[in-house]
Amino acid sequence: MDARFNYYGTAAAGRFMKYLQSAAKVVTDSTLPSATVHLVELRASQINGCAFCVDMHSKDLAHEGETPVRLNLVAAWREATVFTDAERAALELAEQGTRLADGTGVSDEAWENAAKHYDEEELAALVSLIALINAWNRMNVITRQPGGAYQPGQFG
Repeated sequence: MDARFNYYGTAAAGRFMKYLQSAAKVVTDSTLPSATVHLVELRASQINGCAFCVDMHSKDLAHEGETPVRLNLVAAWREATVFTDAERAALELAEQGTRLADGTGVSDEAWENAAKHYDEEELAALVSLIALINAWNRMNVITRQPGGAYQPGQFG
């Protein structure tokens, strides 16, 4: 599959991505564990069908030492025993925050469970992360950015 056009080569996209990358600094500067960040990014990307981001975040997780078992079970995290309670809470919040079109929103139970594991600053970073990965997913899916060629660290 080929991309519809070189979105990343346009001036408008360059400006927009600069702002998204600035927003991402909130997450990278937070105390959220890197593995949790990438697990959330990977799960939202799976739900949204973003091949570019699934490729990126699965490879980033593997590069950081994530096990193949955990990588392979992200899509079935509810039935898997390899995720911590905190990771499961983050994945649930990410799923509900990604599936807003299903009409159920984010449940009080999912929010309260996440709040058991993350303080207010981490919750702010987690909500920001969920919003951000959904924005990246939509840009890549709309423009049909293909997955498969990403190399860990290629974006710095």
